[in-house]
Amino acid sequence: MTRVVATGTFDIIHPGHLFYLVESRALGDELWVIVARDENVRHKPKPIIPEDQRLRMVLGLKPVDHAVLGDKTDKFQPIRDIAPDIITIGCNQRFTPESLEEELRRHGFTIPVVRIDEYRSCELCSSSQIIERALMQRGHPPVR
Repeated sequence: MTRVVATGTFDIIHPGHLFYLVESRALGDELWVIVARDENVRHKPKPIIPEDQRLRMVLGLKPVDHAVLGDKTDKFQPIRDIAPDIITIGCNQRFTPESLEEELRRHGFTIPVVRIDEYRSCELCSSSQIIERALMQRGHPPVR
């Protein structure tokens, strides 16, 4: 059985998230998703949706077999617990497959990392686009 792990924040679920998870699931027999903890999101604005709610939303998506919150102090602990055969990253995650594989090797893992291609067949395929549209339609200028 091939176990795939997908990771992300998954704030405001949109078609891009679904595409990422469908494509990730297609790489194996079982899809696990690690949902970022609120306090661990440092490279972009903090999530709007609380982590427990984001986890429930991800668990409700058809391609997802299992989902867990990330560890608060050791981002590799869920990888140890799940023991995946493949890790996928989304098109907008800030690291490359090669840099993540190298970091994994430094922690004793030899797991291939696959970047899932960008999905752009709709106007609102990112959380930031959805937030910007909501702010504009409700009379607030976009926050940059």
